Amino acid sequence: MPSRVLAAPFLIMALVFLYLAWEVDGWYGTLALFPLLALAVIYVLSPQIDWWWYSRNPPELKAPLRLLLNRHFGFYQGLSVEEKTRFRQRLALYLEGREFIPKGMPSVPEDVRAVIALHAVWLTFHRDDFLLEPFDRIVVYPHPFPTPQYPEHWHASELYEEDGVLLFCADHVMKAFLHPGRYYNLVLHEYARAFLAKYGTELPSPSGEEVWARVEALAGFGKEQIARWRGLPEVELPAVLLVHFLVFPQRFRRQFPEWHARLTALWQGT
Repeated sequence: MPSRVLAAPFLIMALVFLYLAWEVDGWYGTLALFPLLALAVIYVLSPQIDWWWYSRNPPELKAPLRLLLNRHFGFYQGLSVEEKTRFRQRLALYLEGREFIPKGMPSVPEDVRAVIALHAVWLTFHRDDFLLEPFDRIVVYPHPFPTPQYPEHWHASELYEEDGVLLFCADHVMKAFLHPGRYYNLVLHEYARAFLAKYGTELPSPSGEEVWARVEALAGFGKEQIARWRGLPEVELPAVLLVHFLVFPQRFRRQFPEWHARLTALWQGT
């Protein structure tokens, strides 16, 4: 971490002064206060310092994660060389800038972290803000989970705006990414909700069984099946349309020509 590199000389300086205060003269202890104060400031500002550095010097993705994109992510495969570089840099920055919190497991596996993050980068690829503030914490469970908001529902995804938290089930994260035709993408669904809340307030509100019938004809699964996979009774139709717009672009254009034009303009920021 850049903040740790910055802190290193101040730490050494503080230790030297403390040693001199112990061995030579207590007066040196007063001098130790200055590097200790600098260390405290660096500690408090470490997230901002690290982000400032990484945003100007984007780290490269590790080889296994680059392989994951090249083998399994159609959107990335269709980008130009320059766009692929931009996507990888944004993905690396997103991984650095968000906190992944494991629940019921020792840590969040690296591939699960990357798959969750790439959906945010995909959704915001044409926007300057790819972090989708205020959602800076991502909680990952190995299996469906209850929460204080839904204590009676074991569910696979959730967005909790008050705390800026997204919650996902790791098993469903990977299944939907690797087999998009068989599983509804709940990661993209929750990110789509955040994206629409920020950028899609002017969109008309779709509703009605006829729209849901067209959704099922497009993807092979409808409202009831999505609700079962998610584990919650409500399913936000605008988010479903945005998910299918990205996951099944050609089918979506044929099934929802009017929404295809709207979502293209929204996604591209035009």
